[in-house]
Amino acid sequence: MDANRLKSLPLFASVSDGDLEQIAPFVSEVSVSEGKHLADEGDYAYTFMAIEEGTAEVRRGDERVAELGPGDFFGEVGIVGESGRRTATVIATSPMRLIALDRWDMRRLEKAIPSAAEQIRTAAAERQSDA
Repeated sequence: MDANRLKSLPLFASVSDGDLEQIAPFVSEVSVSEGKHLADEGDYAYTFMAIEEGTAEVRRGDERVAELGPGDFFGEVGIVGESGRRTATVIATSPMRLIALDRWDMRRLEKAIPSAAEQIRTAAAERQSDA
């Protein structure tokens, strides 16, 4: 993964270039087609994703609660929260390109670059308090 691609995502915009170079090996790129379920409410969470291209909808039960697009992210609550469960369903509404960080690489990131991991944890805490 190119560190400059990470810098273009709001979540990582304030992370130093040196830290981004260290983060880059932990993440992977994922491409999905429209209609793909990226997360299902109640399932165990293993991956955090940030959207580079495309759109998705967020649903809780039968209710549509948000639309996501480039720069948005999801899955952080499940991988850093206590329950480890997805709090919503996320479905691609167009073809998408995503940046993915799995639970195990998040643990490695916490050890290697605590400040970057803390940004993800802060985002998760903010989302949980908004819910």
